Amino acid sequence: MVESTPVVEMCNIKKNFAAVQALKGVSLALQHNEVLGLMGDNAAGKSTLMKVLSGAYIPDEGEILMEGNKINLTDPLHARRLGIEMVYQDLALADNLDVTGNVFLGREVVGKQIASVGIMDSRKMEQEAQRLVGRLKIDIPSVRLLVERLSGGQRQAVAIARATAFNSKVIIMDEPTAALSVAAIEKVLDLVRELKAQGASIIIISHRLEDIYAVSDRLIVMRQGRKVRDTPVTGTIDEFRESCVAYMIGARDDFAKVVVE
Repeated sequence: MVESTPVVEMCNIKKNFAAVQALKGVSLALQHNEVLGLMGDNAAGKSTLMKVLSGAYIPDEGEILMEGNKINLTDPLHARRLGIEMVYQDLALADNLDVTGNVFLGREVVGKQIASVGIMDSRKMEQEAQRLVGRLKIDIPSVRLLVERLSGGQRQAVAIARATAFNSKVIIMDEPTAALSVAAIEKVLDLVRELKAQGASIIIISHRLEDIYAVSDRLIVMRQGRKVRDTPVTGTIDEFRESCVAYMIGARDDFAKVVVE
């Protein structure tokens, strides 16, 4: 069986912040229509690695490939143009705008031109936002609702909807279930499942073992700027939890270098 080319691949990524080596040669591959869980304790390098992939950080060494072609990301807008979207933990939503306004924030659809001024096509944007909400089965009564009136789970859904609205190839979610109620967490996980069913390729950063286990096809564990585990998600939840904790605390390491003096 011939393996398909990953939708995105990061090879030997290194990143320093002054004397701190945040990433020590990390490699990662995301397959088409795969949900990849990314775990690790605080300062393990998870968010730094994803900020490199989203264009927020430029790596000191290493390369990134999209569908086999090398890319040199310069900033987040460049990454977005290539189809890499990141949903940050703080969501970056505008509370004073409605759902439609947030979905199209920075990408407004322009209709008529009056002299040199473009007029937004509000109707078209609203119809597209409604279509997107319906396609993703998001429980929001109206795309005209101000975001400040939405629940935490609904706000997360809007941020995810925005990330999927423009034919994105890779969706990165940073702690998508943090600070949510149990009911809201399950709705967000259902949204991840729906995205996968529609062919999306997703990377989820999370401290919640249960969430990664529930929706991920594969798991990468990081510790102190290195990848220490890369494996399919299998077994029972208890087996999964025990294995993850062992790798996170350093009791096990699949990629430890053996130094012979």
